[in-house]
Amino acid sequence: DLKNFYTAMYHTLIHPNILQDVSGQYPQMEGDKILTTNRNRYTVFSLWDTYRNVHQLMTLVYPERQMDMIHTMLGMYKEHGWFPKWELYGRETLTMEGDPSIPVIVDSWMKGLQDFDINLAYKGMYKSATTPGKDNLMRPDNDDYMAKGYVPMESQYDNSVSHALEYYVADYALSTLAEELGKKEDAKLFYNRSLGYKHYYSKEFGTFRPILPDGTFYSPFSPKQGENFEPSPGFHEGNAWNYTYYVPHDVYGLARLMGGKKSFVNKLQMIFDEGLYDPANEPDIAYPYLFSYFKGEEWRTQKETQRLLAKYFTTQPDGIPGNDDTGTMSTWAIFNMMGFYPDCPGLPEYTLTTPVFDKVIIRLDPKWYKEKELVIESTRQKPDALYIDNVKIGGKKLNRFRITHDELVHGGRLEFSIR
Repeated sequence: DLKNFYTAMYHTLIHPNILQDVSGQYPQMEGDKILTTNRNRYTVFSLWDTYRNVHQLMTLVYPERQMDMIHTMLGMYKEHGWFPKWELYGRETLTMEGDPSIPVIVDSWMKGLQDFDINLAYKGMYKSATTPGKDNLMRPDNDDYMAKGYVPMESQYDNSVSHALEYYVADYALSTLAEELGKKEDAKLFYNRSLGYKHYYSKEFGTFRPILPDGTFYSPFSPKQGENFEPSPGFHEGNAWNYTYYVPHDVYGLARLMGGKKSFVNKLQMIFDEGLYDPANEPDIAYPYLFSYFKGEEWRTQKETQRLLAKYFTTQPDGIPGNDDTGTMSTWAIFNMMGFYPDCPGLPEYTLTTPVFDKVIIRLDPKWYKEKELVIESTRQKPDALYIDNVKIGGKKLNRFRITHDELVHGGRLEFSIR
């Protein structure tokens, strides 16, 4: 377990990596100039992957590095006019989809890393969220998205549903920041947009389904189309089962759409039981934590995270489930081994799960956090104990399986009793 944990830490910390020379010189973002910086300038922002958990780990454990990364992203916006989507050595590759810089920046701000110009950042985020599609580097299909609330399928393999689902997550994060900054109308606009996922829900299949330009569902359709990285109508590197539960900002709303808690939980469990869960790609890696939103079902999160860790993260040559995606898969393991996970990008909260270790100490950076350290301790009734009996934070019992970032970093000690 220690080998797996520290191997994962090594993988996670390879990227983003420092770009500037010893002189502070670095290549301008999408330009020909050589510029100079007096702080670390980073590169290799595989954001479609890392916005889900890597930057949350940086914020908690290495906040000064994360602050440099935020300043790097702001620098890219000032030089190029856009925040990065998937930047590589000063060039925008436009790999994958979505608007992933938004939840990264919002997440850091909401957790207290506020040593940057938030108004400039908001201006850049607002630009990508509202600029028409033909002029929008982040959201090329923004015209339909803004007008209809979804992205229609223009060709069979255009990944339209994946595009929209990523926009919903970004818009929800932007709505929370707008609220924080007192921009009430913006907050309402972006929050309402974030609920557009409901357009895609097909009662016939109980999954999301591509929508044609005329507003009808795509046919013929199977939720399993796209298994094993085969082309999938409407979905990128996955199928409907890998994406249907990717509404981390409105879990209860999705459950209502599916007919309530029982239907939601049973179908989600079926995804794991029938091998429809893909551990090697990002869209569904937060699925195990969704059980914990419903009282009495939290044990499923604890069981699945432990099972997946044991199965897919080993010391063997194939000891991670596929491409590590600049540390995203390894970060999934790191958080789970410690006993908590940031399942909604941009929201300063975590879902609790069973830790692997009896004791973990996270040393907190005094520049950003009042407490010197966070101690996570687990007491097991027997060596193979799996399920959380109770949790305490700062000596007080926590009557839920979610915890805010503030509670976590100010609690001093997170204690699990495991039966």
